[in-house]
Amino acid sequence: MKKLTDFKVLTFDVVGTLINFEKGVLESIRRLGGEAARTLTDDQIFEPYIRGRATYPGRSSHAMASVYQSLATELGLPTDAQTAAAFQRDVLDWPAFDDSVAALQRLRRHFRLVAMTNADRVALSAYAHTLGDPFDDSVTADETGVAKPDPQFFAYNRGRQSAFGYKFGDILHVAQSQYHDIGVARELGYTVCWIERRQGLQGFGATPIPERVTTPDFRFATLKALADAVEAEEQVAA
Repeated sequence: MKKLTDFKVLTFDVVGTLINFEKGVLESIRRLGGEAARTLTDDQIFEPYIRGRATYPGRSSHAMASVYQSLATELGLPTDAQTAAAFQRDVLDWPAFDDSVAALQRLRRHFRLVAMTNADRVALSAYAHTLGDPFDDSVTADETGVAKPDPQFFAYNRGRQSAFGYKFGDILHVAQSQYHDIGVARELGYTVCWIERRQGLQGFGATPIPERVTTPDFRFATLKALADAVEAEEQVAA
């Protein structure tokens, strides 16, 4: 089995792996939804959020207002256009996980970093800024015309990185979502690293439930732990 330091390119899922969208969704709904929203459990918010996103799968910098209105209708929260627009603005301000910025800076010393995201270019620009603009390259859903877990998304990026001189075996795909990333990437022959952001929590949160949980090639609870492992390998090699 390859070591982490054998790879040259890390391709990243962004929303859920680097950006804490679950925290963003919960804080936004509880702030905008009034007293009724503040008494809802996390799963009571996540479940209609998933359904709303499936109903409105368009560009994340536009479609999330409709996702909010779908969710709010189910939960009996305010559905007016002003509140929906406020939720849409909040989407672009979703926070990074506490370890993301520093870990990406560390990983960039060793690898080419590539974003592979179902966000559109506008949303990715906001997230990249939040993350300290760490990416050497990026692929977004509005460019590919499809979204993960569609295999064509992964094929698009594979071809793109090949054009820059990187072989398939040079790439390690790093992601949180079993549904969007880990399962399909593994089936396509990618080496995968699962950042298990929900380790210790029940269920799959605001991510659709996968048909099965795929065993990854590498597995860490945090991005910091991945960066630590890379640097430990470098020290041994030195």
